[in-house]
Amino acid sequence: MGLMYRFLGFMFLGCLLFCKAEGAIRYYDFVVKESNFSRLCSTKSMLTVNDSFPGPEIHVHKGDTVFVNVHNQGTYGITIHWHGVKMPRNPWSDGPEYVTQCPIPAGTNFTQEINFSTEEGTLWWHAHSDWSRATVHGAIIVYPANGTSYPYPKPYGEQTIVLASWFIADVMEVYEEAVASGAEFNTSDALTINGQPGALFDCSTGTTFRLPVKKGETYLLRIINAILNEEMFFGIAQHNLTVVGTDGFYTKPIDTNYIMITPGQTMDVLVTANQTASYYYMAASPFSDSEAPFDNTTTTAILQYIGNQSAPSPIPLPTLPATNDTTAASNFTTKFRSLASSDHPISVPKNITKRILMTVSVNLIFCPNDSCSGTTDGDRLAASLNNQSFVFPTTDILEAYTRNNFSEFTTTDSLLAPPIYFNFTGDVDVIVYTVQGTKVMGLEYGDVVELVYQGTVIGNAQNHPMHLHGFSFYLVGTGLGNFNNQTDPDNYNLIDPPEVNTIQLPKKGWAAIRFVADNPGVWFLHCHFERHTSWGMSVAIIVKNGGTTNTSMRPRPAYMPPCPNS
Repeated sequence: MGLMYRFLGFMFLGCLLFCKAEGAIRYYDFVVKESNFSRLCSTKSMLTVNDSFPGPEIHVHKGDTVFVNVHNQGTYGITIHWHGVKMPRNPWSDGPEYVTQCPIPAGTNFTQEINFSTEEGTLWWHAHSDWSRATVHGAIIVYPANGTSYPYPKPYGEQTIVLASWFIADVMEVYEEAVASGAEFNTSDALTINGQPGALFDCSTGTTFRLPVKKGETYLLRIINAILNEEMFFGIAQHNLTVVGTDGFYTKPIDTNYIMITPGQTMDVLVTANQTASYYYMAASPFSDSEAPFDNTTTTAILQYIGNQSAPSPIPLPTLPATNDTTAASNFTTKFRSLASSDHPISVPKNITKRILMTVSVNLIFCPNDSCSGTTDGDRLAASLNNQSFVFPTTDILEAYTRNNFSEFTTTDSLLAPPIYFNFTGDVDVIVYTVQGTKVMGLEYGDVVELVYQGTVIGNAQNHPMHLHGFSFYLVGTGLGNFNNQTDPDNYNLIDPPEVNTIQLPKKGWAAIRFVADNPGVWFLHCHFERHTSWGMSVAIIVKNGGTTNTSMRPRPAYMPPCPNS
């Protein structure tokens, strides 16, 4: 069943379906099913949406509302998340399994309502159950509202670039094997650009993705890192790039010859076809600053000038930073500034009422009889926030919260700070074991929040891509070492910090974000390395209702997917 796309003016159905809609109402059908794909000289069946990898794109204008009817024709339950869409007052359709809903059972369907508000640029959607997002994902393109335009000259053309992981094995078998044993997850066998590994891999030369360009014209690349566990460098041979947006918000232009993009992030990048008419590789290779295993391969695509020229031999490759070049990664990520113009203003919170210090660690869990394979001592690999390793409940937290049924989890202030303070980033002998549970962090409506992520040396220290559902936030500061609450705030950027939904917490460092808790509901906060989320590096946040209808969650829809144990 192909992608169904149709449009109705909001003057006709706006109040009938969603009275707060300011734009158009749009509809899509997503059919989740197994499809056969051939890569790396072998063929396998894998879960897709509408038989495509990457999946279908959603196109909207700022302020639109979209209804997506998800038909699960697969063999197990699944959920879909709309990454970077704030979903004002509507956590019911946000998608993370056992947080805002239970999985859509096989053989059933569920219609999700996606509410766009201030987002403008490139976002994406993906499965949010186990590791299904490896093959179930796609782009969301949010154009400027009708009557407005880009804050830069309109490009001649545009192209979505999706970076993704490719496993020869069934990805769910990879997931289940590691979860059962407590050991490290196997890495992917290749990385892809728009579904293709590229010419550096066997059986891939003829299928390499090609972007045709007209000499002298400028193109907008909408780049999405949908890879499970690798941060990536990306560039195009002999071409400069200009970053103009990230995570659905505009930035001051960044001129560069490479970008560094972490899982979960999106970037809007301009490139001008101003070189000799020929063929040029675009390439993406991983960045890793830890001892953890990773997919150390390079994926390629071809930027091909329109004309009769022959491909050179060899086609030039971009010069990307070395895999462990932390300086190159930091030099790029610290350049981001919000556009902060009159047409695209920002509002950085100043008067903080709630402060959170959150340690981010890779840990261990004791296994009975030393029966796990995470270490030579028989422990299980784990991860935590403030030494709490999150365990998904058997019913979804949002449903339990609205029914005041807290039998499976507790709301606690213990997650607002580490249980013990130590030299987080120093060479110290600390306990690496964590505590498992389903504790939930509570915020009052209107809390003005500063959350400082603090990396630690516990376990395997590395960068962490931290993502928060239901909000965009301002990244006001980052640094190396332990956060100093007396001196580090003096160096915050409170003028034009980037507004984002996913940030890179530097290895053995800290990152400070600010936001106003003005979106009531249950929202998931987690590392976007899929292996770390699987190990428990996550937490659910409840933002309580305000005192009015417009500051409270919308009512529960008439139908929500049933929980397996309900």
